[in-house]
Amino acid sequence: RRSWYRLPLQMFLTEYVADRSCRCLATNVSPSGLHLSQLPQPGLALPDKVGLEFELPGTGEVIWAAGKVKHDLQDPYFAGTGVEFAGIARAHQRLIRDYVLDQRERQLRSLLSTIRRNRAH
Repeated sequence: RRSWYRLPLQMFLTEYVADRSCRCLATNVSPSGLHLSQLPQPGLALPDKVGLEFELPGTGEVIWAAGKVKHDLQDPYFAGTGVEFAGIARAHQRLIRDYVLDQRERQLRSLLSTIRRNRAH
């Protein structure tokens, strides 16, 4: 069960599984984890732990985290993985939390502005 809002986001990152790196696309992020999309890799065992390296847009800070795979769905075209942060520096955890909250506030302000504009007309 999710305890945080997941911010829709598309950013590339590097996932490390058993010392092998793989480029993935994060489709959303929250202070507790993220969702990854990637091409399926037939023949590879599904991991239960991964390493992550990424930079949130506009922050200029590289974040390193250990993650625990919470769910993994695969079809012939894509693999989707939900990853919960299991080991992350407090400063990076705060950076992610502040980023998600700031982006959420911007989205809500934009929505409110649109509503006010539409009411005025």
